[in-house]
Amino acid sequence: MSLLKTTFGLLNRVLPAETGHAHCDIPCGIYDPHAAQIAALSTIRMNQLIEAMDKPNPDMSEADRTAAVASLGRYVAEKDRSAELCKQELRILWGDYFKPNHIEQYPDLHEKFANAMRAASSVRQSISLKASEDLLSAVQDIAEIFWKTKGAGVSRQPSRQAVGGELVYPA
Repeated sequence: MSLLKTTFGLLNRVLPAETGHAHCDIPCGIYDPHAAQIAALSTIRMNQLIEAMDKPNPDMSEADRTAAVASLGRYVAEKDRSAELCKQELRILWGDYFKPNHIEQYPDLHEKFANAMRAASSVRQSISLKASEDLLSAVQDIAEIFWKTKGAGVSRQPSRQAVGGELVYPA
C-alpha cells in the first residue's frame, strides 16, 4: 500500500489534478432562471438602501460616520456579490441549457445574454439604480425565452419583496 501511495503522491506532484467547478455537467437537466432574477433584484435593493441611507459626512458623530461607512461597504459588497451571482447563473443557462435549436428559434439570444452580462458588469462598476433595473429587465427577457423553450407560457408577478419589482414565472 505504501508503494502505491508513494507512486500516486509523486504522480500528483508531477501532474496535479485541477479543481473543476460546474453547475452540473452530468448534465442533470435542472435549470431555472429564478436565481438570476433574485440576484438581479437584490442589486436593485442594495442600490435602494444606498440611496436611502444617510451619507457619511463631517457633521456626523464619529460613531454615526463609522456606522454609515460600514453600512455603505456592506451594501456595495452585497450589490457586487449579487451581480456576480447573476452572471454565474446566466453563464450556466447560456452554456449548459440553451442549444442550437433554441438559437434558431430566438436568433437574438446570444445578444440578449451578452447584454445581460454587460449589464451585470455595469452594476458592479457603479452605484446606479438604473443599472440594476436594466440588469433585471435583461434577465427577465432571458427568463421569458427560457420558459417558452420549455413549452410554458409566462407571467410576470410582483416579487412581494421589500424591493418591489416583478419576477417571471412559468404559467
